[in-house]
This record gives sequence, structure tokens and C-alpha cells, in this order.
Amino acid sequence: MGAVFLVILAGGIVRMTQSGMGCPDWPTCFGMWIPPTDASQLPVDFEKYLSQQDIDHSFNVYHTWIEYINRLLGAILGLFIFGYAVWTSVKFSSRKSRMKTLLISNLGFAVALIICAILSASMLLKAFGLLFVLSAIYSLYFAIRYASQRSLVLVSVLLLIAVAIQGWLGKMVVDENLSVVKITIHMIGALVIAALPLINISKLKEDKIQVTPFIKHLMNGMVIIVFIQIVLGTQVREEIDVISKSLSYEQRELWIDRLGSIFFIHRSFSWIVLLGTIVLFFKGRDILGFVKTTQWIVISVLLIISLGITMVYLDVPSLSQPLHLLLACALLMQLFYGRIRIK
Repeated sequence: MGAVFLVILAGGIVRMTQSGMGCPDWPTCFGMWIPPTDASQLPVDFEKYLSQQDIDHSFNVYHTWIEYINRLLGAILGLFIFGYAVWTSVKFSSRKSRMKTLLISNLGFAVALIICAILSASMLLKAFGLLFVLSAIYSLYFAIRYASQRSLVLVSVLLLIAVAIQGWLGKMVVDENLSVVKITIHMIGALVIAALPLINISKLKEDKIQVTPFIKHLMNGMVIIVFIQIVLGTQVREEIDVISKSLSYEQRELWIDRLGSIFFIHRSFSWIVLLGTIVLFFKGRDILGFVKTTQWIVISVLLIISLGITMVYLDVPSLSQPLHLLLACALLMQLFYGRIRIK
């Protein structure tokens, strides 16, 4: 979970620093696996990459490395999740020997793909690519089919698929030069990746808390409202990007004033979240095992609202933006985890 939120924070910093096109191609950066630290290290044809940028048409080492670190953290998270999927597939398999054989076969195909890519053997690359895809699909089916705890393995497989889709969306965002809609979908994908492990954690703990039907419905409503708030906040952020660019990223005191109706909707929804939080706190304060959950939700909501007020009245301080997003995502996960723990 910590790695997921670290990636979300890194993504917020990328947006804060306008570094989204710091690496104008994907998965490489200026056609290189390790990006340059100076303009003199750029490839001869670097102009074809810079021409895609809509933010900065010159090489900016800080933008490049901020985006590169963001991608690196995403790749590390992907490796963690891949390892977790492999571990659950073997641990909870009723046919461990066969499962291990399938995983070794997949590894062999992956190595063959890398070798073929290095040697530029296009025909072999396609052949091994097809074999790898078919083997991977069968392995996923086998892992779920012969799992002793199928729901746990299914969630880990879904998590692996979600990370793969998220990586593809990352490529689409870069290819479309930070397309607004794709950035929003990319954010939703990150929330899905953060939520899925909580399902398995809840299943393994098996410490369900008895609450009233009213609290169940309230938690359901708050999960939906906070999710909508995050999507609205993403849209507000996109408007700020457009406004700040039109003002050459200066005159920050004008940014909030120029926002459209989406900002007022976003701000109005915060009152609903606050009201729901207050009701949840008072209704849940006498329920054993649920008090700490409500306390953390209250703290998160107050911090989020404080950061929102800070952005409005202190001309959108840079650091407040990624922190506002990070805490909002944390709040959603607290609500989601709290909901799946109650009965």
C-alpha cells in the first residue's frame, strides 16, 4: 500500500512541476532507458521527441528526471505486484508443482523475447511473443482454477492485470500529449490498484465489525461521494493547468478566480463529505473496533479541507496540490477498507 501511495504522490509532483512531458516518449525517455542529465547527451534526432511537447519545447533536466523517477517508481510497484501475484498463485495452489512449471516456462519465454528484441529478430520476436501471451493467459486460468483460496488469487490476478492496463494508459497519456480524459482514467486506475490489496487484507484478517444498517449505507454513500470528489478534483486540476499555462505559470492569484463551474461543484461536495464525516463519527464512536477508523477519517477530512482552503486563499502553493490529492486518495481507501470490514 505504501508503494501505491508513493506512486500517487510522485504523479502529483509531476503535475505540480509541469513535468508530464519531461520524457516525451514511452517506455524510453528520448529513446534512452536512462535519460540524459545534460542537453549534450541527447540523441542526434532528439528534436523529434521535443516537438511532441506541449509544455516546454526545450530540454529541461529537472522535468525529465522528475517524470523518469515517477515511471521508475511505477515500474518498481509493478514488480512488487508481479511478485505478489506469483507468490499467491503458488502458495494457494492445490497443484504447486504444475504451477511452478508454468511460471518457469513464462520466464523462459520472457527471456527469449528480450534476446530476440536485442538481436532485432522480428519473426522470432512475434513467435515468442505469441507463445508468451498464450502461456501467460493459461497460467492465470490455472492459478485461479486450482486455487485453494480462489478469491485471494483472483484479486492478485486482477491486481496484476490492473497494473498492466495502468502501464498501457501511461503510454497513451504520453502519446496523446497529456490528454485530459486519459489522465483522469489514469488516476482512477491508480485508485483501483490501491483498493484491490485491501480486499485481500480484509479477507486474511477476518475481523469483521458489527454495525447498524445506517452506518453501512452511510459508508457506501461516502465512498461514492469521495470518489466523485477525486474525479472532480482531477478535472479542476486540468483547468488550473490550462489557466496557468495561459498566464505563463505566473500570477497565481488569478488561477482560482478563473476556474469554471467544476470548481464550485467540487467545493460544494466538500460540505457533503464533512457532514457525512461528522455523522459517521458520532454514530460510530460507541462501536468497539470502529472508533479508530472514524477518528482517522475525521483527521483526513480536516486536513484535506485545510489544504483546499490553503490553495484558495494562498494562491495555490505548489506543495499543497500533491498533498491534497494524496490525502484524498488515502481518505477514499480508509472509507473503502472500513466498509469491507463491517457487516
